Amino acid sequence: MNKQPKYRQVADALRRDIDNAVYEPDGRLPSESELGARFNASRNTIRSGLALLVSEGLISSSQGLGYEVRKHEVFELNASRSEDLSFPQNGDAYSTDVTAAGRRPTQTFRVEVAPATEYVAERLKVGRDSRIVLRFCHRFVDDVPWSTQATYYPDWLVKEAPRLAEPGDIDEGTTRYLAGIGIEQVGYFEEIEARMPTPEEARLLDVSAGPVLIWTRIGYSESRPVRCTITTLRGDLNRLNYEIGNLSAREEGLLP
Repeated sequence: MNKQPKYRQVADALRRDIDNAVYEPDGRLPSESELGARFNASRNTIRSGLALLVSEGLISSSQGLGYEVRKHEVFELNASRSEDLSFPQNGDAYSTDVTAAGRRPTQTFRVEVAPATEYVAERLKVGRDSRIVLRFCHRFVDDVPWSTQATYYPDWLVKEAPRLAEPGDIDEGTTRYLAGIGIEQVGYFEEIEARMPTPEEARLLDVSAGPVLIWTRIGYSESRPVRCTITTLRGDLNRLNYEIGNLSAREEGLLP
């Protein structure tokens, strides 16, 4: 005997249907009354089951249009290649990778001057509340919110690389711009964590349930850190991979 509450039984059955492609991405679920007849359940029970699937990000609801299965097409990002200046790029690494995958990149962009938070100041080795420049991107893949990226630059660097403070995007990417004026990043330290989104992250990334991935990358010149980049990615739509060492055996794909 199933001891789960009825609304959870409804949610479990519909989740299995979605997993088995009974209801396909962008397709609509049956109406609440049809689901009520199927499960022999009240409308409130059906709504509670559907609300659970909404909170999990599996379906979405539209006023007067019912419920729709959300499309989840995972994007795989090569996290090591994004800093490889020998890799051919058309613009920054984000635009290059998304376009190469046959998908469409778009982003909104802003630049602001702000005092460093304790988190950023510690990683850039500058004083708390010292002046930094923030370059912030809100990024989309095929019009679906994909990530936000906040990159912080210390004031001393902005004086040497003034384009960092200009309001427009840097077409070739900031890493190539800095290398072009003799400020090459020779090493990186990374932190990756998963957590539930803040209300602002949930709004920007259109997530009703987490987690999100927080990917912090600190870039170093030979003498000191030059930037701290914090990328927040939707946990359900992203996968990171890294290339380390000689991978010729992987490329060959030979069986023993």
